[in-house]
Amino acid sequence: MSETHLSPEAHARLAGELEDLTTRGRIEIARQIEAARALGDLSENGDYHAAKDAQGKMEARIRQIQAMLGSAVIVEQAGSADGTVTTGAIVAIRYEGDDDTERYLVGSIEERRDDVSVISPGSPLGQALLGHRAGETVEYQAPNGRLRVEIATVE
Repeated sequence: MSETHLSPEAHARLAGELEDLTTRGRIEIARQIEAARALGDLSENGDYHAAKDAQGKMEARIRQIQAMLGSAVIVEQAGSADGTVTTGAIVAIRYEGDDDTERYLVGSIEERRDDVSVISPGSPLGQALLGHRAGETVEYQAPNGRLRVEIATVE
């Protein structure tokens, strides 16, 4: 199983979400299913099927969070002291032939923020960026061919 790099804040948020889903969430879904059962014929009962669907999605999220927390590695600092791209760093990149920069957080999707998109450190671009510094150009294999990006800044 691969490691999931999480900030202390994301780890605490996920642990809280897991606690809520396994307690309040399961009780609420059980109530919805019981109320829908009381309406009669289950084969044509839309409320029952909707509640069972919601239960399946919630249980899948519980398993996902449990797996992430089970393989979590807490990353205390964003980036590295020497300016290299590490998990948790926010990186501004510029694609070859483009003047605009794009900002990304290198890390788990659970670290998402409103102001930056997320790149998984296991993705081709994430792997290419790790260990490099601002001013360097890296190359990676994308579905439509090889792409080159310049690292503009590392925060």
